[in-house]
Amino acid sequence: MAAPEVEGGNAEAAPIFGGPPAAPRPRKILHIDMDAFYASIEQRDNPDLRGKPVAVGGARERGVVAAASYEARRFGVRSAMPSVSARRKCPELIFVKPRFDVYRAVSHQIRSIFTEYTPVVEPLSLDEAYLDVTESLRAMASATAMAEEIRARIRAETGLTASAGVSYNKFLAKMASDERKPDGQFVITPRTGPAFVAALPIGKFHGIGPATCARMEELGIRDGEGLRARSLAFLQEHFGKAGVHYYSLARGIDHRPVLADRVRKSIGAETTFAADLFTPDEAREALRPLVEKVWNYREGSTIQARTLTLKVKYSDFRTVTRSRTDHAPFASTAAIEAALHELLGPLFPVERGIRLLGVTLSSFDTEGGRERQLRLPL
Repeated sequence: MAAPEVEGGNAEAAPIFGGPPAAPRPRKILHIDMDAFYASIEQRDNPDLRGKPVAVGGARERGVVAAASYEARRFGVRSAMPSVSARRKCPELIFVKPRFDVYRAVSHQIRSIFTEYTPVVEPLSLDEAYLDVTESLRAMASATAMAEEIRARIRAETGLTASAGVSYNKFLAKMASDERKPDGQFVITPRTGPAFVAALPIGKFHGIGPATCARMEELGIRDGEGLRARSLAFLQEHFGKAGVHYYSLARGIDHRPVLADRVRKSIGAETTFAADLFTPDEAREALRPLVEKVWNYREGSTIQARTLTLKVKYSDFRTVTRSRTDHAPFASTAAIEAALHELLGPLFPVERGIRLLGVTLSSFDTEGGRERQLRLPL
């Protein structure tokens, strides 16, 4: 197998007799992210939608945007935004009902391309994945060239575009894939990584959410350089166990491996709303796309889940969870929605608005052995 290079990295040196062992060779990690995946599929399949602002989701008054085309994003339309707000921002917005069976089929088609280059593929959702190409199935010397070829294959075989990040760890590969969107790619080498992280605004760090970002800014941390200036003890004092992770990220360090297959204890999706929710109808409507996403990933594996957990975070950041475990696995989205409605009902009326909802499936039964890794950030 060929070992593709991340340009600018140090090649693995052959050990000299009697000398020190060779330094470990940097890993070669790709992060492939489809561009406006759901909306792009709808525009591909319906020529009348091409070049127009499209939102996948419910057009009803209490509907929620599941995905938005780049034409819609120019108006400020984003996923998880209430449909009313999206329509207000873009009066010409075209709503399209989700077709998750189609999205899932295209996702499987794309993943089959990935596995021609490496068996070490870690899907994050239907539209993105990490690939470890340190040892590739293709005789290609460059990870950058490999990313270019994969993107070309995706375009030729699906009619869709993808963006790619190329780097020596997962964090930086993820950051790199956002740099040239849509339909582009970006490389962060071991030589350029520290400077890239130093200039990165703290709000753009993958894994640092709005609440943590606000806390860091209160402490005077506004970018990677400011984060690196803080000691490990300081970060642990203010952020607990996560402080170690932030300390490493500030230095461009991320030792997490790309995991193609591992035992998974739960799968979940959650979303934060641009406007707080106050009524049961609003909450039920907002839960629907989360249920669809979680169910689609469950269907793509052999797992059967018996426990359902509802997460609710209020505007004052107070968080509550409610769970239900059945003797038999949940058999449909309708069954999950019915159970969620039962868990949700006693929480109303609310004193404060709901800013976040989450859905998690757990207590897995499996068919035929190990569970596949199913990570689903929304």
